[in-house]
Amino acid sequence: MSTTKQSPSAAAAGPRPAPARIRSVAATGTVWYLRLIALLNLVAVVAAPFRNTVRHHSEGEYFTPYLMTAGLATAVLSLFLAVAMRKRKRAAWIFNFGLGGLTFLTYVLWMTVPGGHFTEHGFNYFSIVLTGLFMVLLVVGRKEFTSKGDRSNPKTAIATFFGGLVVGGLVGSVLVEIFNTLSGASFGDRFRYAIFRMITVTPSDRVLDVINVPNWVNAFINAMGAVLFLLVLYVAFRSPRGKELLTGEDEQKLRELLDRQGERDSLGYFATRRDKAVIFSPTGKAAVTYRVVGGVSLASGDPIGDPEAWPGAIELWLAEAREHAWAPAVTGASEEAGVIYARHGLDALEMGDEAIVELDEFSLDGRAMRVVRQAYNRVKRAGYTVRLRRHEDIPEEEMAELLEKADRWRDGQTERGFSMALGRLGDPADGRCVMLECTDADGELRALLSFVPWGAKGLSLDLMRRDRESENGLVEFMVIELLEKGAKELQLERVSLNFAMFRSVFERGSRLGAGPVLRLWRASLSFFSRWWQIESLYRANAKYRPIWEPRYLLFEKTSEIPRIGIANALAEGFITAPSLPTLFRRRHRRPPAAPAGPSLPAAEGGGKG
Repeated sequence: MSTTKQSPSAAAAGPRPAPARIRSVAATGTVWYLRLIALLNLVAVVAAPFRNTVRHHSEGEYFTPYLMTAGLATAVLSLFLAVAMRKRKRAAWIFNFGLGGLTFLTYVLWMTVPGGHFTEHGFNYFSIVLTGLFMVLLVVGRKEFTSKGDRSNPKTAIATFFGGLVVGGLVGSVLVEIFNTLSGASFGDRFRYAIFRMITVTPSDRVLDVINVPNWVNAFINAMGAVLFLLVLYVAFRSPRGKELLTGEDEQKLRELLDRQGERDSLGYFATRRDKAVIFSPTGKAAVTYRVVGGVSLASGDPIGDPEAWPGAIELWLAEAREHAWAPAVTGASEEAGVIYARHGLDALEMGDEAIVELDEFSLDGRAMRVVRQAYNRVKRAGYTVRLRRHEDIPEEEMAELLEKADRWRDGQTERGFSMALGRLGDPADGRCVMLECTDADGELRALLSFVPWGAKGLSLDLMRRDRESENGLVEFMVIELLEKGAKELQLERVSLNFAMFRSVFERGSRLGAGPVLRLWRASLSFFSRWWQIESLYRANAKYRPIWEPRYLLFEKTSEIPRIGIANALAEGFITAPSLPTLFRRRHRRPPAAPAGPSLPAAEGGGKG
């Protein structure tokens, strides 16, 4: 695994104007203030002497800087606000300006109260200056906070707060009813006790005479309040989810770009997945396709269209991501696209390699191909045959049968695929796709492969399914049939097969002289291959002696890699997000999910992983 670092495009274009630099510094200053306050609050929670000092200064004639309360809830709030401010969310700026401004004005009014003793304490001046400095930084850096939240966030946050209070109050009242050691408490008393515990951590004085429960019950109710607090914060500041998907007009424009420039990228055709969104360059000659997953704007493959127009599409895609506080990322980019993305501020991490076979260079002859040749001949002698057809040449009733068999042979119920799978087998719009159908000696269909167009003379693997009771080596037999007959029957020149994660690690880690770190990394991947078949996928493709083309994961900030990894796993179908029961889901039409995932002959899965 290797990393490529490039300077952001802003730096390449020259230094920012002085006012812009000042605004940026001011905005960063507000973030560091909130981080510092969060740290101090956390220290006060665990350190009793410091906590007592802060609370002493918060009472009577003292007051502390904005959000400094020595409370865990305030520590969490400060940290949450720091994260939102770092993402330049407008809603976080408004919240801080409103609450911080109110705090500052209150302090100033207290200092001007006739006969008050607030002016006698020097610490109060320090609190006013620090709070006022925070407000100045907010005002100076206000234009930096342009990221928009979802318009429904305020209403949803309010509904979440009151709904959570009702649910927590009911759960708490049930616990109080069961474990209360005193008598005389009505439902209203129990409900009020739980609500006060959730909001203030302390119960109402009115119910102490009729309610006495174990400490663990109080702790559980307090924990429900903390969870509700975090949930309301998340809902209030979350980014928009990106609901716009590919329209028919968008898809037509993408197909026109693919007709002109489709041979550049083997993954280009997968841009027409209908669960993606698209941004076109100002000239319309290039486009970036992406999906928003968990606050990550996840693009896939290279931009579509003319490379000279790529920067225009990339800039608009990045601008939209920053406008909504999405983390920009690209999965499966080629080296050529990676260089262009790097000029716009993204760093690169090598994911693995794509196996590409040039048909005019492929041959079963030679000692190196002996094992493959023997397996091919064994399956051929068993009476298996392969038929190659464009999807548009398959009659409708036959296609329906193929779809039924493909669904029956799918390995598991989870639909997989995003960057290297199409997800709509048999769609009339994909007539140029190629189907390989393998039948046994009795004419029974036993396996099928589907490939999408890669320009006019190439194919890229999309879907792979076979009957588990069929002959071993059947998929290899089908691939070799395609490689040997494709040039003549379909005028093909190249075929893109599977994607091998971390291929270079397996290859270099097994060589003589490999270092201890590389060997440890290889051993770790081999261990996880027991479940995800990482190494076996590499071995399954290496037998065709392909050209290995590296693919990269691109990201803006190293700290966002875990988040991007989870978003990528969700998009590809490796992780399934929990969902509400069917009865409670909103009924709306969704694009079909992809039936393809990381595949290899042993896995009977979909297309590339």
